[in-house]
Formats: sequence, structure tokens, C-alpha cells
Amino acid sequence: MFTILTFFTVLMLLATLLPLSRHPHWIVRSMDFPRLQLSILATMLLIADMVFFDIHMLSTLLLAVITTLCLIWQLSWILPYTFLFPKEVKTSTEFNVDNQLSIITSNVLTPNRNAEALIQLVNEHKPDVLVTLESDQWWQDKLKVLEAEMPYSIKCPLDNLYGMHVYSRLPLGEQQVCYLVEKDVPSIHATLTLRTTDHIRMHFLHPAPPSPTENIESAQRDAELVIVARSVADSDQPVIVTGDLNDVAWSATTRLFRKISGLLDPRVGRGAFNTFHADYSFMRWPLDHLFHSQHFTLQHIQRLPSIGSDHFPLLTRLSFTPSQSTQQQGIDGGGSEHEWAKDISAEQNVNKHDVPKPGEAQ
Repeated sequence: MFTILTFFTVLMLLATLLPLSRHPHWIVRSMDFPRLQLSILATMLLIADMVFFDIHMLSTLLLAVITTLCLIWQLSWILPYTFLFPKEVKTSTEFNVDNQLSIITSNVLTPNRNAEALIQLVNEHKPDVLVTLESDQWWQDKLKVLEAEMPYSIKCPLDNLYGMHVYSRLPLGEQQVCYLVEKDVPSIHATLTLRTTDHIRMHFLHPAPPSPTENIESAQRDAELVIVARSVADSDQPVIVTGDLNDVAWSATTRLFRKISGLLDPRVGRGAFNTFHADYSFMRWPLDHLFHSQHFTLQHIQRLPSIGSDHFPLLTRLSFTPSQSTQQQGIDGGGSEHEWAKDISAEQNVNKHDVPKPGEAQ
């Protein structure tokens, strides 16, 4: 029993230390994901240490100390995505519908053919904007029925799991489909005009994940996030960035994105809203994101029911309340993080100037 506990404690220590290296290999970066699961494992190991062994023995005490430190470290990353942490985005008290903006972000999973489930959710919740990821020509044909009420659209159907569509009730301008880092991985950039006639700078992203079947390293994903972050950091415009970022909310790279961009995460202090994997409740992480500038407060955020994809859709309702912008603040980045961001983009030979700046002339 002691050998077994020692083995799992060493595994816990390795899983905790690996992400500190910032190495982009997918094995290292994947250790950012299961922090909740690792916290549960650490708690079970601590209980086992106390139940089966004399805690006053040096060997047992050493195992318990290592496990406790790992548990504290893992919890420190996920704590902001619980109700125990202060809300980063204020709850909106604005009830004027003209100032509101609702967005459904949905990775539909290309082989999934349950388009009707997504259409029903759109009809039920009536979002201003629907963003679909992994949508191919088949999905585009099925979602055409939405265009009667959502007449503005940007379409990029692909059969490589990186197709992307945007449907909107509100006008979309300065539309661009770009391939910022990889030639077959698109992103969409546009302005959206609110009912108040205010213009919002929108970025829709779906970078490829680090995995043994796609990119061995996270370098491409990280570079796309970094150059978008650095681009919006230079802007005073209202900004929204949303999509499937193939990264968890609490990872070092997503935190880097938030620090560099200055954008806010409405989940902080409210919950993780895990959107992946829809089929395995014990392996769920927040991979689908919406970040926004200080110009917005939150009406509501909700994970929607399954549509047959491996991702749940995410519904976010915001209020455009620029008068409250000074009352909200995200996390700040230091000089070392700005240098890290520059190194990430330089490694892929991309920079912030590659990112469109829709609405800049407004």
C-alpha cells in the first residue's frame, strides 16, 4: 500500500511541476487541463495517508506534505472559477434591451448531424449572434433557415474540423476571414453594430489544439492567442473575443492572453462552465470562451444542453455599459509576461499587425 501511495504521489508531483516549465509539448501543456481532477486525486491521497499509515512517521509525513503542497497549488488555479472568488465582471443592472448583446458559441463537431437541436436552442434563446465552430458545408446548408431572422452572416465552411460561421441579427461590417498562424485554420474578424449604433470589435477564434493527432506542440495555438491579445490591447474600442480556444480557462497561456489583452472573463467568481467533453462528466473543462473589454457587464452566462457534439454550447448575455468601465479590472501582466508573449509570436513568425482591426476608423 505504501508503494502504491508513493507511486501516485510522485505522479501527482510530476503533473504539478510539468506545466511550470512552459514547454510547448502537448504532454506538458495537457497537464494544465485536469487541475480539478488532480485536486480530487490529491485529496484522496491525503485521506489514504491518514487512514492507512501513522502520520507521525517521517515517510508518511513527507508524502502528506508533498501532496498537500500539490493540492494547494492546483486549487489556486481553479479557485477563481468558483463562487468563492470575487467576480471580475459586474452583474449588469442595465435593462434597456438596446444595450444588450447575447451570443451563443457552439462547437458543433463536424460529423454530428443533429442540426435541429442547435436550431431549437437558437429559436428558444434568440441570441443576437450565433458562432459555430467545426461547421462544414452540410452545417451551412442546415443553418440557412436561421437567416430569415439572422440576416447578417460570415461563412467559412471547411471539412477539416476548422470551419466557422457567424450568424447575426445585428449588422456585421468590415468582415475578414484570416489564417493568422496556420494556413488551414481560419479566424473571423468583424465589427458588430449594436441597436444603440455603437460598434463592437469582434474576433472569433478556433486555434488548433496541442495533441498527438494534430500539433505536437501548443506553439501555433499560443501564437494565435498572443497576437490577438497584443492587438486588442492597443485598442480603446469595445472588444469581444470568443470561440473554442482549445485551452482551459485557468491555463498559463489563457492567463497570459488575459494579462496582455486586458480583457475580462465573466466566469471568474461565477463558475467554470465546462463545455468539453459533453459525453464524459469526469473529464470536463472550459474550452469555449468569451472575453470582453471593460465596456460590458454581465446579464447572464449559461451552459446550454447538448446538441450531440462533444462540446456544449455556451450562451452569454452582456450589457453595453461603458460608464462602468472604470469599476472593472482584469489581471495585469508584468514585463516578463510581455517578453514571453513576444517570444511566442516571434517563434511562429507572426505579430499583432497580422490581426485585423475592424472598426478602428469608426
